[in-house]
Amino acid sequence: MAVMAVDADAAVAVKERLEAFAGEVLAEAMSRPVQRVNGGLYLRGLIEAGARKSLEPMVARLGVEADYQSLQQFLADSPWDPVRVVGTVAERVAPVIGVEAWVLDDTGFPKDGKDSPGVKRQYSGTLGKTGNCQIGVSLHAVGNKGTVPLGWALYLPQEWCADGTRRRKAKIPDEVAFETKPELGVELVLRAAGWKLDRAPVLGDAAYGTNTELREKLHGAGLQYVLSVSRETRVFAPETSFAMPVSAGKAGQRYTRPRPDRDSQPIEALVAELGERALRTVTFRDGPAGRPVKSRFMFIRVRAAHHWDQSKGRWAKAVEIPPEEWLVVEWPKGHEQPSDYWLSNLPASTKPARLARLARLRWKVELDYKQLKGELGLDHYEGRSWLGWYHHTALVTAAHGFLTLERLRPP
Repeated sequence: MAVMAVDADAAVAVKERLEAFAGEVLAEAMSRPVQRVNGGLYLRGLIEAGARKSLEPMVARLGVEADYQSLQQFLADSPWDPVRVVGTVAERVAPVIGVEAWVLDDTGFPKDGKDSPGVKRQYSGTLGKTGNCQIGVSLHAVGNKGTVPLGWALYLPQEWCADGTRRRKAKIPDEVAFETKPELGVELVLRAAGWKLDRAPVLGDAAYGTNTELREKLHGAGLQYVLSVSRETRVFAPETSFAMPVSAGKAGQRYTRPRPDRDSQPIEALVAELGERALRTVTFRDGPAGRPVKSRFMFIRVRAAHHWDQSKGRWAKAVEIPPEEWLVVEWPKGHEQPSDYWLSNLPASTKPARLARLARLRWKVELDYKQLKGELGLDHYEGRSWLGWYHHTALVTAAHGFLTLERLRPP
């Protein structure tokens, strides 16, 4: 994805297109000329060759055009809106990449010290273990011609929220309070849904999919999803019916909501009852040399049972009957048990091939992280400013968007 070596005339043309792109995506967020100049320089520094994309080595490569102190202030403290930059880039890039889904995920930013906002010893999928790092939650639009980030949120652990001294040093705004990663993720999705973008089904791993509140908020906002869940997630089987009990119950008790005619059960139990006879082989994407990639799936209409109190035989809160949705199960040939489970609120008429493709599409975000970190220095920010982290991720998003558009230009 990085810009390849080109001749002098082509290099001038690329630089001119970068300057035009920077002017387009930075103008709304940056009201002062010096901000726009520094923003353009920072984009150049991220895109030009160089192993390290932290501020000091970038300034050295940019030469006399760049002033270190001015760029540092621009990055760490200047009051420009990083969200508007990300939104403008998304509205520019998403329409040309054939978006199929929005992917919600998080990634680690390894750190050596203890003063960077949100840093602590915590599990990171990037490290594959517990280590000293920050965790960033992100949302990405993925399509058949590329990807584009739709938002970033820095996860702030509870001990950070309660430590006034560390908060002041990292310049964390007073209004920032503890939020879980799924809560941060929902906010990113709802914000992007308000932009001038075509909506797409939201995908996410079990850390997000098993969160009941996340699924309910997405459904309530009219957003579709295909989210991984655990095999322990309880559901009502397809044949379950809901009705108001004939009996008035115990003395003085009145039923106000329909009740299921049978108990809920873990997904793994339902799948075990259905067995391999319920499987069908589905092609879900093209592989190397155009060869179709297939696997065995189940597609079952169920209702999630997260608000049903199994032990008391009643609803734990005032809710409507859970909506019917798809349970998608992958059970690869030769495996003794299924490998993955998903819940989806896509319409009942959705074709199995689309459900399977969306369920297995989340892998593209890993390629996105690889490009954002390996080529554009997403995890190279060395500052200790809360706002600086958001500024850096926004400008990396802009650089990523520019390179995507360059790659899609006619030869």
